[in-house]
Amino acid sequence: MPVIAPEQMLTIRPLTRNDLAEVVAIDAAIEGRWRRNYVERRLAAALRQPALHAQFAACDSKGLAGFILARVLEGEFGRSKPGLRLEMIGVRPDARGHGGGAKLFRALLDWGARHGIRDVRTSTGWQDAQMLGWLDAMGFRLASSVILDAALEDRAAGADAAVTLEPGHGPGGEINFGTGEANDNERLSLEQAEVRAMRPEDLREIVRIDHSNTGRDSGNYIAALLAEATDDSALRVSLAARLDGAIVGFVMARADLGDFGRTEPVAVVDTIGVDPEYAHRGIGHLLLEHLFANLSALQVERVETVVKTGDLTLLGFFQSAGFAPSQRLPFVRPLDSAA
Repeated sequence: MPVIAPEQMLTIRPLTRNDLAEVVAIDAAIEGRWRRNYVERRLAAALRQPALHAQFAACDSKGLAGFILARVLEGEFGRSKPGLRLEMIGVRPDARGHGGGAKLFRALLDWGARHGIRDVRTSTGWQDAQMLGWLDAMGFRLASSVILDAALEDRAAGADAAVTLEPGHGPGGEINFGTGEANDNERLSLEQAEVRAMRPEDLREIVRIDHSNTGRDSGNYIAALLAEATDDSALRVSLAARLDGAIVGFVMARADLGDFGRTEPVAVVDTIGVDPEYAHRGIGHLLLEHLFANLSALQVERVETVVKTGDLTLLGFFQSAGFAPSQRLPFVRPLDSAA
């Protein structure tokens, strides 16, 4: 009689809201703390926008044996083709060692292949040996990007970071108005600018600014993020800057409390843009200052972003705003690699 391998006994299906309690329990066993609020918001967001999320459950005779959650990436810094961001994966303690994680990841790759996904990306701490080993076994490699972060309590830190640019060499030659070098006209622009929560009616102008900076039409992506911010302000913060009666800049960020090895509440800046006609006025830095204030109110302690290593302009901009290289490493797994 043939022996059935434990992995073959697992069935894969979409993750649902009814799985919440078991997902939270498995996650707590891995992370050593309960994160029900994060997981619940994460599942709710996926149900509202199924086209932007992929999440699967592995089941055995005892119930939920494991889960995997990923989000579609489209318009984040430097992206021109859709990808997936692996956010959470977990296997019940008594079900580990039987290939359940690999089977869940293969289900994610199959979903990606059907939806035109180019690659899967994720990050983890450089000291997380167990996760690093699993990523290696799944075919991940270091990405050609760098993760930058800033603690909200001392965001001015990072002046000694490895990548430095002179003031005035940020996006569009933008000057850091946190220095004493701004002239009176530039200060007046900052005093007149209004930063507020992004609204649905801002979409057209936001898309126009993004297209001016990237040359790509990311309307669907930005619309989806704006809808998410409207539905759950505890999960996403999106701000717009107005000057002279028009939208002149924006920043979009999300609470990110679920990645591997997170020990503190973190927010991730997905995208930021300034109208080229309003460069040299510190709008980008003003947006980040308001973003930091909003995130502090949400008890977020750290902000991070991902920038391509060759994008010295963007690296310099974030460094001038207090960001420095993170202790987390970025990884990528092309879908055309062998599973």
